[in-house]
Amino acid sequence: MKYFLSFLLVLGGAVLMAQQQLPAGQNYYDDGATGIVYNQELSFDFRLITPRAFALGVNIGRLRSYDRTTFFNIEFGDIRHPQEYRQSFDFQFGPSNRVSRAFIYGKQNSAFVLRAGYGEKRYFSEKAKNRGLAVGVTYQVGANLGLIKPYYLELLRSRDPGAGSNEFFVSEEAYSPQNENIFLDLSRIIGAASFSKGLDGLTVMPGLHAKAAAHFDWGAFDELVKAVEAGVMVDVFFRDVPIMVESPTVPHLENSPVLINLYLNLQLGKRW
Repeated sequence: MKYFLSFLLVLGGAVLMAQQQLPAGQNYYDDGATGIVYNQELSFDFRLITPRAFALGVNIGRLRSYDRTTFFNIEFGDIRHPQEYRQSFDFQFGPSNRVSRAFIYGKQNSAFVLRAGYGEKRYFSEKAKNRGLAVGVTYQVGANLGLIKPYYLELLRSRDPGAGSNEFFVSEEAYSPQNENIFLDLSRIIGAASFSKGLDGLTVMPGLHAKAAAHFDWGAFDELVKAVEAGVMVDVFFRDVPIMVESPTVPHLENSPVLINLYLNLQLGKRW
């Protein structure tokens, strides 16, 4: 993480030293010729976030000058714990011989987040007349609405456990302190239940976020937006995000209210 942040600082300093200034509100493709001046920008984000998370978003921007754009962003994505690992036993059961779904051991909730924020994008150098790459930074702060959905597993249970019965059935269950010994017993786990299971138990968690990234745009002063960003994101909630089970049975699994992740973002859109 610290090496990534150092890279962003060095990159920003280098391009600042090399920048060439143009009058505010003007874009140049050729010497002495004024290019098209745009006022607004609409773009879409396709963001990959560590560890193995994603987000889709939209940006509504206003071009304040050739090198500065302010924007409102809204996006929806998931939140992953660093120690989530999918696994599967490939069980076949029931009259249909359905294969069990992959599951994440020790997971008690799926977490999603709706982010809404206000940010700014600044370019450190205008594009050359041959339309080369423009480099800049983007930063944003805003509010979060976290959505927590119980994570259900298909568990193997005995019909008459007290009598030592050999008859078993599959039960779809979310984690609770009462079923912890079975929920965390790998020999009892068939697989994950369907995604729709638990939607009626959604709870919300408010929070805040901040983003900062290096921004590389192949169309900074063109009608089409074509950019890539590499940055860091911080999500802060007012209590631990309960993704994993915290139990002596699964040591070293801890939830946190602060989530710091790197991301890579593809941005496509249009100016007018």
